[in-house]
Amino acid sequence: MSDPGDNLRRLTDLYATMARIRAFEETALAAHKAGEIPGPLHVSIGQEAVAAGICINLRIDDRITSNHRGHGHAIAKGAEPKRMMAELYGRASGYCRGKGGSMHIADFSVGMLGANGVVAGGIPIAVGAAQGLKLQKSDAIAVCMFGDGAINRGPFLEGLNWAALFKLPVLFVCEDNGVAAFTRADSVTAGPGVTERAKALGVAAITVDGNNVMAVDGAASEAVAAVRRGEGPHLLHVRTYRITGHTSTDPAAWRPAEEVDEARTRDPIKRLGAVLAERGVAPAELDKIIDAAKAEMASARTQANAAAWPAPGVAFEDVQDTGAVAWSK
Repeated sequence: MSDPGDNLRRLTDLYATMARIRAFEETALAAHKAGEIPGPLHVSIGQEAVAAGICINLRIDDRITSNHRGHGHAIAKGAEPKRMMAELYGRASGYCRGKGGSMHIADFSVGMLGANGVVAGGIPIAVGAAQGLKLQKSDAIAVCMFGDGAINRGPFLEGLNWAALFKLPVLFVCEDNGVAAFTRADSVTAGPGVTERAKALGVAAITVDGNNVMAVDGAASEAVAAVRRGEGPHLLHVRTYRITGHTSTDPAAWRPAEEVDEARTRDPIKRLGAVLAERGVAPAELDKIIDAAKAEMASARTQANAAAWPAPGVAFEDVQDTGAVAWSK
């Protein structure tokens, strides 16, 4: 018989992960507004339950690929916020030594194969990783996070077809916030949608409430276990809502205020907080988790702001070798 405290601890861990993701995103937005971070950011405020609910079911040797809105995925998989923030700032201590920025954070040590600025670009990478794991006879799996816009791109069909054909250990996660950049997804997507497309290729697929982290956790637990048992690829269609605009420079004035207000009532952090309160967790304890997350990310911002810039010469490293290049001032 399981310890009832185990479930409470798991829920508290999910709450803490979502709080850390939210704090990172809000801190990064504030830093961008203050002119500290060059270039726009794609944040995931409102979508935290997806990253937290999926990644709590993964091992460190499981691989994930992300999309252009990948900060939350990286944090949930175990990446270090300080190195992530430094990368956003373009500093030498960042994950890509300041050369990748927001959309290209990767940490192979925790199985984070990278965010990707190309829509659907992570799908073939995850499928390739899954094929490699199968060839190695590993029971680790690959998980691919992508948005609703990706299902209308070629790599979606190609990736799912290949994964199904070779029964690869990959979990596809469609993080559906209903909008591809500024375009309503249902206005450019024919047919019944992503789950039916997946099923047509023989990939088991279900839809889940992406603003309910307990629902995401439950669905992911079953899907991950099935994939790990060798039952082939699975897909989770996770419906969520992005509170902020497409980028840090987008005020999202094109969305009705009532729509955003309604979405705020389904905030995944507040929803789980209410559940924890019902189960006896004191409000002060929840506040302590939120405050700790904010303090952690404030420290990451301070350190990133003070970190060294990359030396000019490293601009020629980590790129295709086209021969000797002489650096001149």
